[in-house]
Amino acid sequence: MRRLPGDPPETQDTQGMLRVDHAGEYGAMRIYAGQLAVLKDKKARGLIEEMAAQEKKHLAAFEHLMRERQVRPTVLMPLWHVAGYALGAVTALMGEKAAFACTVAVESVIGDHYAAQQQRLGADEAALVETIEAFRKDEMEHHDTSLSEGAEQVPFYPVLSAGIKLASRLAIWLSTRV
Repeated sequence: MRRLPGDPPETQDTQGMLRVDHAGEYGAMRIYAGQLAVLKDKKARGLIEEMAAQEKKHLAAFEHLMRERQVRPTVLMPLWHVAGYALGAVTALMGEKAAFACTVAVESVIGDHYAAQQQRLGADEAALVETIEAFRKDEMEHHDTSLSEGAEQVPFYPVLSAGIKLASRLAIWLSTRV
C-alpha cells in the first residue's frame, strides 16, 4: 500500500494492528466467559465452548507476536475485561438466540476488520497476513454457526446487532490507538 506524508511509520501501524487484534481476541474470550456463566442449554454451551477454544488459540498467537515484537497491550484491557464479560452475560440472559446474535454482530465486524488489515499489510508481513486470514476464517465460521442457530430470530435483532457492531467498531478504534 502506498504511504502518504504524515502517515505513521509501517512498524507503528503493525503495532496498532497487533494491539487491537490482541484486545479483540481477549474481548471475545470475555464475551464467551460471560455467556457460559449464564447459559444452561447444553447445545448452545457446547457450540460456545468450541468457539471459545478457537479464540483462546488466537489470543495465545497474538500474545506471542506481541512479546516477539515488543508491542504493549492496550491500556484499555481492564475495560475490555469487564465490558466483554458484561456483554456476554447480558446477551445470554436474553436467551441463546441473543447470545448467538452477539456473536454474529461481533464476528461480522471482526471479519471486515481482519480483511482490511490484510489489505494494508505488505509482502514483508506475509506470515502475519496468513495468521490473520486463518483467524478470519475461524471468525466467519463462528458467524455462520451463530446464524444457523437462529441469531436473527431474536426480538429487536436489527437494534441489538447495530448496537453491538457500533460498540465493536469503537473498541477497535480505541484499542488501536490507546
